Amino acid sequence: MTQQQLADAASIHVGTLRKIERGARGAGDSVLEAIAAGLGLDPSILLADRAQASARIQHALPDLSAVIAAYDVPEDGPVRALEELQASVAESASWRLAAQYVRIVRHVPELLTELFRAFHTATSEQQPEIARLLVSACRSADAVAYKHGAHDLSARLIDLMRWAAPHTDDRLIDSVVAYVRTETFFAAYAHSSGLRALQRAMDAAPPPTLAPSIAALGALHMRAAVIAGRAGDVDAADFHLTQARHLGDQVAEGIYAGTAFGPCSVRIHEVSVAVSLGSDHVQRALDVAREWVPPPDLPAERRSGFYIELGRAQLWAGLPDDAFESLKVARRIAPQHTRDHRWVREDAATLRRLKRADAESLSSFAEWCHAV
Repeated sequence: MTQQQLADAASIHVGTLRKIERGARGAGDSVLEAIAAGLGLDPSILLADRAQASARIQHALPDLSAVIAAYDVPEDGPVRALEELQASVAESASWRLAAQYVRIVRHVPELLTELFRAFHTATSEQQPEIARLLVSACRSADAVAYKHGAHDLSARLIDLMRWAAPHTDDRLIDSVVAYVRTETFFAAYAHSSGLRALQRAMDAAPPPTLAPSIAALGALHMRAAVIAGRAGDVDAADFHLTQARHLGDQVAEGIYAGTAFGPCSVRIHEVSVAVSLGSDHVQRALDVAREWVPPPDLPAERRSGFYIELGRAQLWAGLPDDAFESLKVARRIAPQHTRDHRWVREDAATLRRLKRADAESLSSFAEWCHAV
């Protein structure tokens, strides 16, 4: 892009952009976000110090907590038309799938306040749709809270999703909430309890007759396979993975009710399950990666997760150089997701101790993800 093209895309004056590029002036949050939007990137990509992205997110979490504390007594203010709210919620969902967490924390707290306000003033005809939008917006906020270790805040957001779900009059939303709720069991290492909760959700799910209901049930089986793996239940993990694979073959890969599902997503979960089961099962993950890589049209968060888990499998298999390459691919795909992933820090620290990759680049990577 030329400077003029980028300035036009960002809706800023080209002279401002030239000064920023020369270092003659800084870029405040609003200008930084405008430029990032013009480039189709998350603002964190443009920060010279990647620590600034995490700092911005951490500083925003108390504001998010304050917003959801007042879910039943939101501040007075305007409410946009339903079509505008739908567009904003869809945008926040796209940021979640792309692991663009800075954008979420800058915009979703205010959006949630407006949605709470809209819900409490909506007509009976509008309330189910507003409730559906609330579930989606809370899920976007939860992605940030959970990925950044704010597990209590994540649990509160999931409770709000569970509160809103019955108002949607849509059983598929119950499946979505059950899928997300599994995070609380992962965080508490309550894997057996999480598996029971997912089984209950699968029993209550709508019959898998159309693509949305097939995907909803398939996503629950994917989640159940992973948590069964972490519980060390090989038979249950294999059963749920087989069920997910069967359902995945019946639909095209896509985003269903905010969750990616289809043959590619199931294949990624094959790697997740193998890693969840432990080092004795890593060959299953390596076999998948030998024959297949995630296509670029899959959500960035899901693709980066594949390489993060593959990196762990390669490390366990005694392939540290391959593991480092996988972590670097994950960083290129979704830097925020990769940088704040606990396994990335652990594995980068292990790789640095092994000193099997280039010392300078490995040390730089370890510092980038706070492994040292």
